[in-house]
Amino acid sequence: MSTYGHGFSGGDRIFIEVFRRIGKVYPVSVYLWEEGLTICRREKLEGVKYVLWSAKFWPKFGFFINYFARIFLALYHSLNLKLVNSPDTVIYSASEFWQDSFPAVILKIRYPKIVWVTAWYQTAPNPFKGFTEGARESIYRLKALLYWIVQFISKPLVQKFANKVVVNNEDEKKQFSEFNKENRVIVLLGAVDLEKIRKYDRQLAKNQRSVYAAVFQGRFHPQKGVIELIEIWKKVVDEIPNAKLVMIGDGTLMENVKLKIKSLRLENNIKLFGYVFDGPKKYKIFLQSNIVVHPAFYDSGGMASAEAMAFGLPCVGFNLKAYQSYYPKGMIKVPIGNLDLFAKAIIYLLKDDKRRKEIGLDARKMIEENWSWDRRVENLLNHV
Repeated sequence: MSTYGHGFSGGDRIFIEVFRRIGKVYPVSVYLWEEGLTICRREKLEGVKYVLWSAKFWPKFGFFINYFARIFLALYHSLNLKLVNSPDTVIYSASEFWQDSFPAVILKIRYPKIVWVTAWYQTAPNPFKGFTEGARESIYRLKALLYWIVQFISKPLVQKFANKVVVNNEDEKKQFSEFNKENRVIVLLGAVDLEKIRKYDRQLAKNQRSVYAAVFQGRFHPQKGVIELIEIWKKVVDEIPNAKLVMIGDGTLMENVKLKIKSLRLENNIKLFGYVFDGPKKYKIFLQSNIVVHPAFYDSGGMASAEAMAFGLPCVGFNLKAYQSYYPKGMIKVPIGNLDLFAKAIIYLLKDDKRRKEIGLDARKMIEENWSWDRRVENLLNHV
């Protein structure tokens, strides 16, 4: 019920990929509103039963009215939903946002024997520090504050009523110390669809030529450093004038990105693709790129870059805490906020073919060995 806007988050990806597989074994009902249904069908989540809690009337009244309308709608339906009061009934809330967590609390109170498993994929930043783990000019303090308020309310409810909490890196376990002592925290790292990637790699890899110096994939969100990426690319172009960057994704900062590209006169060097579905179009872009860039300032995982790394692309990113467990290989990590060093790392890889291919091979091997969705889901079910 919490999905909203053009962006497709890592939490959305995890939910869809996990239940794509669980739905093959167990009966699954997914409760969502129109936008959630659109995303699930677009991403071809099949083998589940969809139950629509319609909220299509509310978006016309703006973000905040729509936000709270979906909360009340979810609460209303959760007060009337009939479930079997048994440990064999498992509720999974796809996020800690109130539209997902509040109805789960109501159902847990009504049916105390059921098992509530909740996702908690990223702890909100300190509002005074904003969306960054290090130095940054724009830290988006207001957006960080709103995110923090959401979790300030939902976290005590999770701690009181949830049976299990799913996080997506080792560091997040610290947020639930009591749960962790009782082995009630499940670490679910991100993954990629290796089978699909291998299929398209075999089909598309022949006769592909280098078109783009680098590719970025991710939400255009304050966390992801998309504005700073334009500044980084200006530094790259000053050294390599014909270097082209392709950006895959959409989100609240799209217009800001376009304005930044125009102000730095990079229209010929940066191409915006918007959101691109999984499949031949996206994978062809990866095969035509030399490296993948992931300049997130605040992140809990970074699955978007892993998908490109599966095609043998080395990555450049900031040295975030989560990347210690996510990317031990295949990524050049630079000090957080140092745009000059980020650009220099890109230039270094673009000019040194041998080293670029070596790091790219490390990236590919790491993804192939450790990033299987089937393995992730098997681990999740063993813990639930």
